[in-house]
Amino acid sequence: MTEPKSHPRAIDVAGEPYLRDAKGALVPLAAVKATDLLMDETVGTVIDGAIALSERIRRFKSATFEHVGAFQAILAQEFDTKIGGTKGNITLTSFDGCRKLQVQVADLIEFGPELQAAKALIDECLLEWAADSGVEIRALVNRVFSVDKEGQINRAELFMLMRVAIDDDRWKRAMLAIRESIRVIGSKTYVRFYQRSAPDAAWTSIPLDIAVA
Repeated sequence: MTEPKSHPRAIDVAGEPYLRDAKGALVPLAAVKATDLLMDETVGTVIDGAIALSERIRRFKSATFEHVGAFQAILAQEFDTKIGGTKGNITLTSFDGCRKLQVQVADLIEFGPELQAAKALIDECLLEWAADSGVEIRALVNRVFSVDKEGQINRAELFMLMRVAIDDDRWKRAMLAIRESIRVIGSKTYVRFYQRSAPDAAWTSIPLDIAVA
């Protein structure tokens, strides 16, 4: 490779181009390896594209919620009622039935210390029950309290566990403790897009993940 003559982020020092490294030091452009320059150029090109795309998505997201909000306001004014679910969920479908968008509000939850008390009560139950009984329940409990890579309880399995009805006072107290451990700490609004070729065809998701904290 030929020696580089310029760089978009080069800093001129006494007429010579320099690049600032990760430690903040200025390195002569001519002393930077060609592979490092190529990697820097690759990262710069991709990140610049990501920043531009992120800004487009931000504007699209803002416009989407403005359009939906304006439509809801018009209907609310015309029919003197709030349009959408109690949490703000709403589904809008095109006239031909082939396009739709859904706005969904999901609660953000965390679990308090009551969850540990519930686990202790559940362990008591499992310890006393015969080893060959409740095999499926044991497996479900293990899945619930087997934390994932981020140290989070498996929430889907936990809610499944809460639907299991067992006539044992400790089990009932454990389920109550789980319910009391749930804390709603906020919500996030999602908008999802779908299309299909005909009104009786299956919906296909348009893969565009948009959420508002």
